[in-house]
Amino acid sequence: MKISKLRTLWIIFLSGMYTLNTTGQSLLMQFLGTTNRAWVDKTIHVWAQRMLKLVRVDCKIINPYKVEPHPGQPTIVMCNHSSIYDIPLSMLAFPNHSLRMLAKKELSKIPIVGKGMTAAEFPFIDRKNKRQAIKDLEVAQQLMASGILMWIAPEGTRSKDGKLGPFKKGAFITAIQSKATIIPIGIRGAYDILPARTSQFNIDQNAEIHIGKPIDASKFTLETKDILIQDVFDVMQQLISKPPTA
Repeated sequence: MKISKLRTLWIIFLSGMYTLNTTGQSLLMQFLGTTNRAWVDKTIHVWAQRMLKLVRVDCKIINPYKVEPHPGQPTIVMCNHSSIYDIPLSMLAFPNHSLRMLAKKELSKIPIVGKGMTAAEFPFIDRKNKRQAIKDLEVAQQLMASGILMWIAPEGTRSKDGKLGPFKKGAFITAIQSKATIIPIGIRGAYDILPARTSQFNIDQNAEIHIGKPIDASKFTLETKDILIQDVFDVMQQLISKPPTA
């Protein structure tokens, strides 16, 4: 259901306030020396629930293989990216684990938000500088080694039409080098809530988080990374595709 301009502005305002409040708390906890990963995990989960409640999303998690990340195993959660709501939806997939998004560098420049995300162990990537991007991915690799699940959108940016776009190679190189497990996730319905590059919210939507079978990146080499990329693409494409109606 489409909403009025007034309600759109209200949702944008509250979304900004929720995010500012969450990152502000993170920054304050770091300043006081009282922050810890468990607190951050809980706070992120609350933020995600508040963001989704604001647009009244009915969310379902479909996990037919009963996938659960294994402690001590570097893990990358790869997700399609058609809307900013992919992020709060993804945060619900594994609520008992530390999940952080590999965020675009531009977010780090937002006052309070950028520093708050850094305090919460969100890494940033400079997509416009290949050399810096390699260094940024090394930071993400270190965070995985410390027990964080790394959320990455292999498309690199939001899809303009909701369809799965071509994948960038950087995340797969990192996955191979860190011998990570890749958990593909396909989100259906996020594009209907708020398509990329628009401000037209649609409330009371249904969203589904489809969790696919894990893929072991350690079985691939840098020479065979294209095969890994295609494997993940094919799985994710299947996860986001609705079955044909009879």
